[in-house]
Amino acid sequence: MTALRVKLGPGAKMPTRATDGSACLDICASAPATVHAGETAPVSTGLHVQIEPGWCMLLFSRSGHGIRHGIRLANSVGVIDSDYRGEIIVGLRNDTWTRFDVAPGDRIAQALLVPAHEVELIEVAELSETVRGAGVLGSTGV
Repeated sequence: MTALRVKLGPGAKMPTRATDGSACLDICASAPATVHAGETAPVSTGLHVQIEPGWCMLLFSRSGHGIRHGIRLANSVGVIDSDYRGEIIVGLRNDTWTRFDVAPGDRIAQALLVPAHEVELIEVAELSETVRGAGVLGSTGV
């Protein structure tokens, strides 16, 4: 198990799992925000984290937001690097025609800690062959 050190700013709530089987931690808003129709807005969480080297935190939309309210993360998936110490700000995008109000304590995203392996980049003249080769979108079937 890896440790995640969390510094709570004003109005911040400690990330929690909704159930014992939840893969992700729920991230809550620390201040009110409004996401107007067709727009994107930054939402404060008041959270600062210290992620262990070799790990990163991925932020995802909450499925209920997308399905019920047309709300998603503005950048689809957020990446929090192990050397970042600033506040986690969640950009929410409203894909509907009605505004979406966020209250302090509302769950606005979910976070997952994952290994972030260092890789050695090696420039080569050729790559090995595979059955798929350079097949692109839909090349493996429907």
